[in-house]
Amino acid sequence: MAKERKTKSAPLDRAAFLAGVESAERRAEAERLIGLFGRVTGWEPRLWGPSMVGFGRYEYRYDSGHGGESLATGFSPRKAELSIYILPGYADFGPILARLGPHRTGKSCLYVKHLDRVDAVVLEELIRAGLADLATRWTVHPV
Repeated sequence: MAKERKTKSAPLDRAAFLAGVESAERRAEAERLIGLFGRVTGWEPRLWGPSMVGFGRYEYRYDSGHGGESLATGFSPRKAELSIYILPGYADFGPILARLGPHRTGKSCLYVKHLDRVDAVVLEELIRAGLADLATRWTVHPV
């Protein structure tokens, strides 16, 4: 029996989502990121799980047979920092990241403490590069 995915896509109720973001700073940053990702991708935001705002989606299947569906790019306004998802996390974006501003990285995540301390133009470039890299591996869908 196949396991049911924990993180599913659903329509984003923007007002309800933003109301659930505790700090005023994170709420404002989430609002800015919804606009930024929307401009960069041209896609509508969707909620993935309880706290991730995603733009686009892709379906994956590994050689092992494991597969699923995930957001193509997006973010989550976490309490300590913003998590920005640049998937699938295989490409070396070092030259772009060097121009971004203060951040740290995980495999497929970019962590930013304060959105106003990073270069928004460079962040847009990074999102585009991440989507282009993702599209070389999987088919990316707008919804």
